[in-house]
Amino acid sequence: MSLHMRIISSVFALLLFGAAVSLYAGFIATDPGVRGDPPGAGGPFNDLTFFENLFFNAGLVAFKEVQSVQGEDLVPDTEPGLGPRFNLDSCAGCHAQPDVGGTSPFKNPQVDVANKEGATNVVPDFITIDGPVREARFKFNPNGTRDGGVHDLFTITGRTDASGCNIAQPNFKAADANDNLIFRIPTPVFGAGLIQSIDDDTILANKNSQTFAKALLGISGRANTNGNDGTITRFGWKAQVKSLGIFSGEAYNVEQGVTNELFPQERDETAGCLFNTTPENHTNFDATQPTDVPSDAVKFALFMSFLAPPAPASDTPSTINGRRLFKEIGCALCHTPSLPTGNVSSPALRGKRANLFSDLLLHNMGPKLADNILQGNARGDEFRTAPLWGLGQRIFFLHDGRTSDLREAIQAHASHGNLEFGPSEANRVIAIFNALGEAQKQDILNFLRGL
Repeated sequence: MSLHMRIISSVFALLLFGAAVSLYAGFIATDPGVRGDPPGAGGPFNDLTFFENLFFNAGLVAFKEVQSVQGEDLVPDTEPGLGPRFNLDSCAGCHAQPDVGGTSPFKNPQVDVANKEGATNVVPDFITIDGPVREARFKFNPNGTRDGGVHDLFTITGRTDASGCNIAQPNFKAADANDNLIFRIPTPVFGAGLIQSIDDDTILANKNSQTFAKALLGISGRANTNGNDGTITRFGWKAQVKSLGIFSGEAYNVEQGVTNELFPQERDETAGCLFNTTPENHTNFDATQPTDVPSDAVKFALFMSFLAPPAPASDTPSTINGRRLFKEIGCALCHTPSLPTGNVSSPALRGKRANLFSDLLLHNMGPKLADNILQGNARGDEFRTAPLWGLGQRIFFLHDGRTSDLREAIQAHASHGNLEFGPSEANRVIAIFNALGEAQKQDILNFLRGL
């Protein structure tokens, strides 16, 4: 039976679910929560070459480095370049759950870094010790023009390695009062090399497949693209970033304030707050060991390129049924279970199946999730289909980390249109999900937590 016929059959079958649900009176499907088994993530691909492993390990070391403002002579065991504005002082601090390369951990490191080394930062109300790592963006400038950029939470003012710097944190309270404040949480980077290795033609062919079923359920989707060469961008919450190299350089500059060869200018050039030559991190031309030559941004990209995807949990009868239902009700039309990689240079990445559960396309998610931020060609109500591999061990969901409950995250996909934004493309699929019996919903939740 074709997929669209299975979907039609599933819709009609919903009429019979009422009687079945009575068998489970009093039972409500719930999120089973973060899996407690070993991470199954954080390591390299098994089939890397000897030298690829060397560069993976060098990238891992750089990814875990903690940044200071001026360097090791002032703050031991750190690298220079932090600030003047920043969100955290290491990559691995944000990308920590369930292992290095993941996403927000149980304990938010941003609380402690606020006053590290004598810094005088005030922790914003939206940052809590048990909440997600967050970056803040303002939707508009004071004059009404669009902003959309990251406004770093903290400054180096008061730090022992930043004597003489005196700049203020952004006024987040005013932005919040004016409904001008939105958040983003870190995206996990497990398996990112496989995502980078998927050909544009593969993404477009998948987009143009199963058109009847997608039309039946109101699903469209479109690629975000690079303005210069027209190729598909695929990283970030709105698929706005083209490559892991750009992702690395930009995050280093935006999240930690470290200038580098891809983003060589300081984001804040206030006199008295600039302590290093720029770019602060760069190619080490005089290094004698090959793994010491690349800049940190290149090392980050290599680490992420060779970082293996997370291993799913073993199947159970419930997760097997949940996988079937996930496909039959239409979830897999956006959360594509797998895509093949292309003819890339590394054999470890070439011709593999990326079990990412994403089509890497933008979809209209309606006003409930809209953040009114434009990135690349993405509109204010569009987001990339979030890859679901590793979801079983994630703590926080959706682009802003608003919930830790998987069922709430599913419900947030449904949203009727308003004067500003159209309805969510997921509305019909969520309606079918809501009509399922509670036991069937539980199977889907168990399946997702098994990824």
